[in-house]
Amino acid sequence: MSYVPHTPQERAEMLAAVGVSSLDELFADIPEAFRLRALAIPDGLCEQEVYARLHALSRKNTHALVSFLGGGFYDHAIPAAVDSLAARGEFFTAYTPYQPEASQGTLQAIFEYQSMICRLTGLDAANASLYDGGTALAEAVMTAIGATGRNTVVLDGGVSPIYRVMIRSTTRNLGINLTELPAPADGPADRAALAAALNGDVAAVLVQNPNFFGTVDDFTDLAERVHAVGALLVASVYPVSLGLLKRPGDMGVDIATGEGQSLGLPLSFGGPYLGFFAVRQALVRKMPGRVVGETLDRQGRRAFVLTLQAREQHIRRERATSNICTNEALCALRATLYLALLGRHGLRELAETCVRKAEYAKRRLAQIEGVSVRSRAPTFNEFVVELPADAGEVVGRLIDCGFAAGFPLGRYYPERANCLLVALTEKRTKADIDRFATALEVAL
Repeated sequence: MSYVPHTPQERAEMLAAVGVSSLDELFADIPEAFRLRALAIPDGLCEQEVYARLHALSRKNTHALVSFLGGGFYDHAIPAAVDSLAARGEFFTAYTPYQPEASQGTLQAIFEYQSMICRLTGLDAANASLYDGGTALAEAVMTAIGATGRNTVVLDGGVSPIYRVMIRSTTRNLGINLTELPAPADGPADRAALAAALNGDVAAVLVQNPNFFGTVDDFTDLAERVHAVGALLVASVYPVSLGLLKRPGDMGVDIATGEGQSLGLPLSFGGPYLGFFAVRQALVRKMPGRVVGETLDRQGRRAFVLTLQAREQHIRRERATSNICTNEALCALRATLYLALLGRHGLRELAETCVRKAEYAKRRLAQIEGVSVRSRAPTFNEFVVELPADAGEVVGRLIDCGFAAGFPLGRYYPERANCLLVALTEKRTKADIDRFATALEVAL
């Protein structure tokens, strides 16, 4: 959108139209202490000067950190074709495609995305995406409550603490009872604790696979128990892991959500990201967000339209199934391109590579005196190590050595101040892991 400045005469006319004589009078209701007095904006530069200024700033960068961070967001490689295709002008200028006659390309891309998410999760229907993984899980809570008419939700302790904060915020004023279970020790979800929390008031049980600590689980047995009391099982899943692990739909999960950042989206200092959301057929009309369907036009040609939702879903909030107001279509397009480029076999190969590198890192770090791997159960690409020192302090030392060493768990779990969550992706080489282990040993 271009910037159109107003002349002093135009500003005076606008002020007169609203019945004030000056900008100070217009903003008189804002307390003096909160008024903006000046902006420290330098004088304008010509194009050549701007390039020179940016180049000078870039020289202040030292070196890129080798990242072993995870916790829901991962440093995966992105094929160059994803950037090239997603950057086409007709994609990144498009908005919600209300008018199908002018939006067939965008609608088809979204339809393909939904189809891929269904195949990935083993469920029947998917929407056109949400803000991020945490938002999607919070929306699953609302979907389950709307579908069951109950208002109690059981939250397993292995669900990301970041997601749990988002769920608490979303449900705070809605009269929903959240039952939060303690974090598991070093293994899968505590079946006894989950079973004890089940009763006729429970709308849904929320789990995560792999859980926040990297442990892989199979919730087939839990799904049977949850369904026996008339509740729904909701799982937040790491999409790359589904190239290797059992799909949530095959476990009996009713709603699968997750963070789509690992599907062709860069970390980008925190966003924009992509929340995916898939359900069984019985819940399709309770699902939030936009849904693209396939149909035939008057000439019998294949066509795509927004479906299963009235216009009120988008413009009248009291009738909407969700407060989410964007379909994240460009991020969903990147995920579609990424999955299409990898294909089924490529996704499995990627998942296997992540597992192999994580297992090598476990063995290498366990060789360091005083360091132990806490994860007893199988893991995917992430695991917990216990250090003989405060993990947060160690992470700070390793930053100076060029490593983002992992996520110090003491930030959310004070009793685990010495524990570090370490993640591996296909981008980390054996040499990276060896150098990281050496740096960690020195730092300790």
